[in-house]
Amino acid sequence: MNYTRDNDDTIMKLFSEYLKNKKLRHTAERDAIFERVCRTKSLFTLDTIWKQLENDNFHVSRASIYNTIELLLDAKIVVRHQFTATNVQYELKCVAEQHHHVVCTSCGDISEIKNGKINRFFSNYKISRFTSEYYTLYFYGICSKCKYKQNKKKQ
Repeated sequence: MNYTRDNDDTIMKLFSEYLKNKKLRHTAERDAIFERVCRTKSLFTLDTIWKQLENDNFHVSRASIYNTIELLLDAKIVVRHQFTATNVQYELKCVAEQHHHVVCTSCGDISEIKNGKINRFFSNYKISRFTSEYYTLYFYGICSKCKYKQNKKKQ
């Protein structure tokens, strides 16, 4: 699903249906966290969501954020990216499906790349006895800034 503003309603309906099916209720905290996640159209951490809510004077525990993100993962609305052993970030699934990530192994910088050729290849790629739900692709290497610094040190 390509992300458009119209998807906000679709995502909200998905989450409402998920909560209903799991016999969970809408709470002010869950709804605020969910709305903040939906407004974040790029990678985010749990701490980022917490800080944004605090800046909006909406106080919520980190545990509530963690638990809500776990619900969103289970509902397949959000995906988890484990870039390194300590770098875990999240992203709306509909946004994540549109790009791939480039991770610098020197400075840890993460960039997004869009490549229609790669997207077409993997969207048509079939795996025997396996039904793919989504995929993520990470390229690990050295960014141009770090490469420049390395080359400068060698001189």
